[in-house]
Amino acid sequence: MNAIFFNRNRLTPFLSLPYSISPMYFRLLASVKPYWRVFSLVLLAMVISALTEPLLPALLQPLLDDGFVGKDPETVKMIPLWLILLALVRGGATFVSQVGLTWVAGKVVLDLREIMFARLLSLPSTEFDNASSGALLSKVTYDANRVMLATTDALVILVRDSLAITGLLAWMLYLNWQLSVIIFLIVPVIIVVVRIASKKLRRDNLSMQNAMGEVTRILEEAISGHKLVKIFGGQDYEAKRFYTASDQVRFLEVKTKVISHISIFLVQTLTALALALIIFIAASLSNQGDISVGGFVSLFTAMGMLLAPIKRLTKVNEQIQQGLAAAESIFALIDQRPEKDAGKHAVSTLSGRLQFKDLSFHYTDSDGSAMPAVLEAINLDIHPGESVALVGVSGSGKTTLANLVPRFYDLPADVSAGGASEGSGEAQLLIDGIDIRDLPLKSLRDNLALVSQDVVLFNDSIAANIAYGSMADVDREAIREAAKAAYALEFIDAMPEGLDTMIGERGVKLSGGQRQRLAIARALLKNAPILIFDEATSALDTHAEKQVQASLELLKQNRTTLIIAHRLSTIENADRIVVMEQGRIVEIGNHAQLLEKNGHYARLYAIQKVG
Repeated sequence: MNAIFFNRNRLTPFLSLPYSISPMYFRLLASVKPYWRVFSLVLLAMVISALTEPLLPALLQPLLDDGFVGKDPETVKMIPLWLILLALVRGGATFVSQVGLTWVAGKVVLDLREIMFARLLSLPSTEFDNASSGALLSKVTYDANRVMLATTDALVILVRDSLAITGLLAWMLYLNWQLSVIIFLIVPVIIVVVRIASKKLRRDNLSMQNAMGEVTRILEEAISGHKLVKIFGGQDYEAKRFYTASDQVRFLEVKTKVISHISIFLVQTLTALALALIIFIAASLSNQGDISVGGFVSLFTAMGMLLAPIKRLTKVNEQIQQGLAAAESIFALIDQRPEKDAGKHAVSTLSGRLQFKDLSFHYTDSDGSAMPAVLEAINLDIHPGESVALVGVSGSGKTTLANLVPRFYDLPADVSAGGASEGSGEAQLLIDGIDIRDLPLKSLRDNLALVSQDVVLFNDSIAANIAYGSMADVDREAIREAAKAAYALEFIDAMPEGLDTMIGERGVKLSGGQRQRLAIARALLKNAPILIFDEATSALDTHAEKQVQASLELLKQNRTTLIIAHRLSTIENADRIVVMEQGRIVEIGNHAQLLEKNGHYARLYAIQKVG
């Protein structure tokens, strides 16, 4: 997490409040704290805008009673000036509140995305195994945008229109409290309608977000696997999957609109009935002389002005429920625990001794329950500078064993109980005699370099992909030397812009062998004391493989190298070869010793030789 650059103090409100659904909106509003000055100005502008609502009907009473009926020239002259001033104040306040709140909401969404991205980078590998990339992408994009609804338009309506309704009702009470009481009789009914609609809208919006995550997942899979789809004729299958998921989103959107508009219809009908009754009674009072013409018009105008904010308040419930459902999804991601990083034994440089002691390991499924063990009672001591190859059929546990070294997967908490063989001591994975869990993750990973079977390249220049992350500031010549050692310089120099050539998404503009050599150059440049090569030469032709093997022989000197390979010809020169089967070590020795033994390794070698 130290490598993730974001202002933790600015994002503290997202992390500090307890997570539950009831205070969700308050937790969301707490994120506004860093921008309280602008937010305070916005609230002030909302209050001013709201106060202008009852001022219009209030100005109509003296205009009619004193100006038109009483023929007061001073009133006729001043009221239009007040109306112009009122329009200017109202327009300015509305501008400040809308623009200011949009700015604040944009900052809040930016902070949310920043902390979500930081959390994604710090999640354990198990979380990525159990969650689809589409669902995670949907949280950062779709859900974050929906949160903005709850912090912009919805908040403006809640504050401004609530104050406007309060002001208009207060003026109506002042004019004639008996008539105004009728409005308050329908408030309990409105509250019941809104509460019922809120529960249904929240539930359906959560379902809609999950459905949108499914759409994103299917879309991402179809785009990344477009070649496979074309070759195997999967267009119809993918189209049906996409249609089904998209149709579910459409259905839920229609359902939420139906619920929202039914509640709006009921509230507005009740309000209209109350206003109709008030107008009927007010007209009767006017005929009896109990209310002036100006008072009646002012009361009627105030009642008419109530309709718009009441309509907006009933509609805003849908926006709020969408925003809160999105916030619930976002905070569920933010509240996930990052990788365990409790190590206190920071070491700048390790010598590279690896010790696996009575080690067992199993993955967990999405509900956290343990799956069958993939490693059982592993005992292996790798000395500094030694090159050790892990071989075996697919599923024998080679990659899992290598993934434990950089702590992509953590050892289980009860490893000493579940992982030890009978009569042995505590199960451990040690580096230079230090339990791997006692090393801070940054200290541990600074001493590791990795070339994985699935080469990861970014849509950037060749130089940026070689000198990635903490190596971004290295000398240009050092990048060229690493590329040369990986036998990548020849094809790099042949490109129009050399090291500055953009390679496209996932290195799509390069061949498989070229991508693999760039990954090897990246590992060479890091110059770490421990090197992990997982099928490092799988995409290379025979000529390129021999070139890379030559560079690896130089690189292995004075460095611990863990090599995982199906192609046994690539590891014949390893100091030791560890043969694995069904999560256990079944043989250890060098190439010649294992062939002479005529066991598991010899059979694997013979099969590949024949093939």
